[in-house]
Order: sequence, then C-alpha cells, then structure tokens
Amino acid sequence: MATKWEQIKSLINSEDAKPWDFLNPNTEYASAEESERRFNICLGCPSLNQSTKTCKECGCFMTAKTKLSHAHCPLNKW
Repeated sequence: MATKWEQIKSLINSEDAKPWDFLNPNTEYASAEESERRFNICLGCPSLNQSTKTCKECGCFMTAKTKLSHAHCPLNKW
C-alpha cells in the first residue's frame, strides 16, 4: 500500500488521470459500460477503501477515475 505522501505525488505527477480532467471540455470519457466494468473490478480489489471508494495505491476517487477514458489502474487490473 502506498503512503499518503506517495499517493499525493502520484496524483500530482501522473500522466494518467488528474482531478482537473473533469473541468477540461476536451476530456474523453469511457462509455457507461466500460466505466461500470472498471468500477466493478475496483469493488473486488483489496486496495479499494470501501468507505470512501478511494484507491489505496494512487489515492484517486475510483467512482470518478473509472469514467476517464485515458485513466489506468495503478495495479494494471484494467
């Protein structure tokens, strides 16, 4: 499991998904089916904090991250 500092660095330095992607009108989103498929994988993952739905590896809110077409799981599960 990543430390909080490692999670923060991951969010800042990632070329993957960033919080401000949701403000960018050019952001491409995954289909509803793909987003649901990804999130279902997360729900079965021990690295998901079930109460907050955040990933213990990258610190992202997975309900949001799974909707970004360019996002990737830090454990390569999707």
